Amino acid sequence: MIHIKTDKEIELMRQACAITRDTLLLVGDKIRAGMTTKELDEIAYDYITSCGAKPSFLGLYGFPATACISIDDEVVHGIPGDRIIEEGQIVSFDVGAYINGFHGDAARSFYVGDIDPEKKRLIDVTRECFFEGIKGICIGSPLGDIGAQVQAHAEKNGFSVVRDMVGHGVGRQLHEDPSVPNFGKKGTGIRLKRNMTIAIEPMINMGGYEVEIDGWKCVTRDGKPSAHYENTVLIGDNGVEILTL
Repeated sequence: MIHIKTDKEIELMRQACAITRDTLLLVGDKIRAGMTTKELDEIAYDYITSCGAKPSFLGLYGFPATACISIDDEVVHGIPGDRIIEEGQIVSFDVGAYINGFHGDAARSFYVGDIDPEKKRLIDVTRECFFEGIKGICIGSPLGDIGAQVQAHAEKNGFSVVRDMVGHGVGRQLHEDPSVPNFGKKGTGIRLKRNMTIAIEPMINMGGYEVEIDGWKCVTRDGKPSAHYENTVLIGDNGVEILTL
């Protein structure tokens, strides 16, 4: 079931989205080569809780940390720990905050120090895929237009779109209907309605789109890098409003 929010619920949800956004800004400022992924996770935990919110991911389906921190060929769901962040890696950071009965959800791919130009291009194109995906989207648009536009931009740039993981509705639950694929055909799917809130999250691979999944582990099958960019958005009277940017 798709939950359409009231205007009052949207206002309550804005705080969760703002905390999520600011967590990512803080992480982007603090990330350094030589720190562990656990140290980066602790920065996010301390900030979210200092705002009076709860980390959305912590304990969700048994997940043991505040954020999913995925490096290079890890697509999503990387568990923070003792792994040391190295210069030249893609570090994807996916996080959410829960307050006022609502969640915010967003992700960014960062890099530290000098990075291979093609990996940098992958990060840039993944971000572009999100913005291409929301172009022209408004009340009444077919949901499939988002994925079709994401896929077209990724493939135009020589990259591929992960099929096994998709975006989703977000609100009182972190994961709600509908599923929001990053691939598909224009003109297909449900029609978007006013005050729908969805997480659009392109996951783009440098090589093939196939992934290997084992428990939380999700890596590219060919071992090539992947990048991730996500925002929670509102379908409103003036089109798409990005709540976590």
